[in-house]
Amino acid sequence: MIGYILYGFLGVFLCQIPPVFAKDYDYINISNPFLKKTPVAVTEFKASHGHAVEVKDGKTAQRILIEALDFTGYLKTMNPVSFLSNPADSGIQLGQINFRDWTGIGAELLITGEIIEAQGRVSFKLRLFDTFNTKLLVGKVYSGNRSQIRRMIHLFCAEISHALTGKWGVFNSKIVFVSTVDGKKEIFTCDFDGQNVKQITAHKSISLSPSWSSDGNWLAYVSYARGKPEIFIKNLKENRGAIIDYKGMNISPNWMPGQLKLAAALSFSGDQEIYLLTLKGEIIKRITNSWGIDVSPKFSPDGRKIAFTSKRTGTPQIHIKDMESGSVQRLTFKGANNTSPAWSPDGRNIAYVGIEDNRIDIFIVNIDKGLPVQLTMNAGDNEDPSWSSDGSLLAFSSTRDGGSPKLFVMNASGSDQRKLLSLKGRQTQPAWSVSMGSDN
Repeated sequence: MIGYILYGFLGVFLCQIPPVFAKDYDYINISNPFLKKTPVAVTEFKASHGHAVEVKDGKTAQRILIEALDFTGYLKTMNPVSFLSNPADSGIQLGQINFRDWTGIGAELLITGEIIEAQGRVSFKLRLFDTFNTKLLVGKVYSGNRSQIRRMIHLFCAEISHALTGKWGVFNSKIVFVSTVDGKKEIFTCDFDGQNVKQITAHKSISLSPSWSSDGNWLAYVSYARGKPEIFIKNLKENRGAIIDYKGMNISPNWMPGQLKLAAALSFSGDQEIYLLTLKGEIIKRITNSWGIDVSPKFSPDGRKIAFTSKRTGTPQIHIKDMESGSVQRLTFKGANNTSPAWSPDGRNIAYVGIEDNRIDIFIVNIDKGLPVQLTMNAGDNEDPSWSSDGSLLAFSSTRDGGSPKLFVMNASGSDQRKLLSLKGRQTQPAWSVSMGSDN
């Protein structure tokens, strides 16, 4: 039976083409540091009626699909010059495809598509095949307005990611970051791939340290708009929020996973300590209590632990506190200055910023093994690591492109470091939102 899902906020209809074979294993382990990219052939979309608008929008959709798949870091789209056949002419369904044409050129995966346009609405029939096992892995039909082509293609990409890795990928996620506007620092958001940049704040002051809530509806950030550092809490869909304005500094907010609570560093008691706060900024409990500043709290994915930067041992180092037992362990020992911890979504690793020989770089350390691995080197100053929700990518800021910090992204292993977007001014402190499944 074909199931239909209505995306009310988009007006996008989806139905599923039942796979002929059930997939019983993950094809790609995106946590493998030695991961080799899987070659995928993305073919020309079949224009159902063959008119100019269909052909044009089909090419647009194919381009969006190729760019999104290449962004993943674990898929590699193939050059169409090598293709031996064209499913847009010969047939896009199982039974109409000669899979030897694709295995013969090394394509392990094949994507076919058809576009149908009528009365201002567009529909896509999209399929992902395993060429070596001649299986249909994913089959979907999406319908919506022409303005929603990008969204529909990204929904299909999320289905591809889930079929291949067991995770929904980054395609329905956003990145929040800081960018300068007329010399002032404001909060912006963009899609996972740097598209659709939007300015969120207009304080005409200094805004810093943005953080997403788990449901993606709330942002917390620091602003000097009223003269001193305060934490602004903002609902992105409704005109409501709060301001945390205790005496002294109110900085480095981080949302508790699955709850509308957040940790932040407050200095009203003297030096900076970390507290757990309600959505309105009321103190639930004090998390740290030690000599030396404690800042930059980051919850583990399960919310049971919190990583933070502390000077309790003399120099800034990453520590981890168990929220239930209260025990604290020091995580970093190599280097005199280690800050900005960021948990991987599986809770096994922490990315952080380390300063050695006056060079600022990003490292990753396994929680159990404690051995740091350097991800960036010899390419300017690199800071502010943030994980994608599937754990395959890290966003970060870097001065490698002319001295002014810009946003970059890399695979979790440190490979494929590339610029995320090009904007005037300085871009820093990226924070990746969670990525919802295609039925959210």
